[in-house]
Amino acid sequence: MAKKITIDPLTRIEGHLKIEVDVEGGKVVNAKSSGMLFRGFELILKGRDPRDAPQITQRICGVCPTAHGTASVRCLDMAFGIKPPTNGRLVRNLILGANYIQSHVLHFFHLAALDYVKGPNTAPFVPRYDGPGIYKLSKAVNNKAVEAYLKALDLRRKAHEMLAIFGGKVPHVQALIPGGVTEPINADKIIRFYWSLQELKEAVNTIYLPTVYLVGKAYGELFKVGKGHKNVLSYGVFPMDDDDKTFLLKQGVYTKGKDYPLDVKKITEEIKYSWYNDKEVKRYPGNGYTDVTPDKKGGYSFIKAPRYNGLPHEVGPLARMWITNPVLSKHANAFLGVPKSKDVRMRDLGDKAFSIIGRHVARAEECWYVILAMEKWIDQLQLGKPVNTQYKIPKQAEGYGLSEAPRGSVGHWISIKDGKIANYQIVAPTTWNASPSDNKETRGPIEEALIGAPVPDMKNPVNVARVVRSFDP
Repeated sequence: MAKKITIDPLTRIEGHLKIEVDVEGGKVVNAKSSGMLFRGFELILKGRDPRDAPQITQRICGVCPTAHGTASVRCLDMAFGIKPPTNGRLVRNLILGANYIQSHVLHFFHLAALDYVKGPNTAPFVPRYDGPGIYKLSKAVNNKAVEAYLKALDLRRKAHEMLAIFGGKVPHVQALIPGGVTEPINADKIIRFYWSLQELKEAVNTIYLPTVYLVGKAYGELFKVGKGHKNVLSYGVFPMDDDDKTFLLKQGVYTKGKDYPLDVKKITEEIKYSWYNDKEVKRYPGNGYTDVTPDKKGGYSFIKAPRYNGLPHEVGPLARMWITNPVLSKHANAFLGVPKSKDVRMRDLGDKAFSIIGRHVARAEECWYVILAMEKWIDQLQLGKPVNTQYKIPKQAEGYGLSEAPRGSVGHWISIKDGKIANYQIVAPTTWNASPSDNKETRGPIEEALIGAPVPDMKNPVNVARVVRSFDP
């Protein structure tokens, strides 16, 4: 007979998440992911000036406000019928790239690593799950990882300071506006940003990447845990041209083993098990409706159930790196035993990528990949050229803005009437990943990834936490 474990709240994430699993024969056989916070930003934004949206929506998340700000200004770009000049596009990329570095370092060292690294018996390293076989790093590697935890605090600060050079301030960026950015470019800013990036690049190469692969080597069995549906989706992020035709991390969908182009109209949200009321079975977010009903019978989450073409899809670094399939760092060569002269790509990991450790590898490698691109974007900035495009607020318009937060695909949809926001809908990354079951009883990505996770000790269900935290919810 299955026994139930409830983790409420799941700690070391941004937000309020409850996880329930049924365990039978030492493995998870059923799972529920419950978002326990109603944020209501869609209701807050109604009737406001559209230009308020980029600032208000940055308050959605304490870790990736920059990504929501980016999606929001892209949404307004479409609604206003404008596009940023080259400098505006590049500065937006650099601002978001700095947030990626900060967020990825934060996630691994300060949120997830404590599931693998045993620190001293003092805060913040306790309380923790503990027991035989949970911590497997050698003493020497473990001590270095604890040192890296402390070093990473400084790296996060430096990434924030770097972002503020062009963003104005952190965590809520002031420089993001429709049509580009506000912050003019000068040589001093370029030089300061460049040298900060070099310091972070060195740390990612010598601390972050090696630590992730050392953890992967010690916990090799976790390459087989957390598979999920193996469907992934990416909106594309970091535009490489002024017409939004190409992206550094590509746009696309991978469903049931095949690649497809992204069709935004195939995105829907379902609410059978969500605490919302809606007469329709499913809706396209552009026609979204927010009517919260916390006493709804059968509901178990404030998170809706986004689906692409009727199926759940994982979003985040694994999704982006799988779809883009870039060449990985030479750390991957050493880990896989491949000569340095050969290129190793994300898909060379095969099924190992769809796992707890695979997600951590994808996140660290993505951090490196973005840093290399940021070096080129800095070099492409043009002194004296404009950083934004002038605009007028339309009386009536619609638009959407798609981007990628460090933890996954983020979309904003707007409808403007009489120059004010008539409807605003947000599908955040964790709405995709931590969604409940849908109308067809298909589990959300995190729920499905939990199936089969080993739980040898009911009092220390560390693998349940490891699976969920690998998504960075």
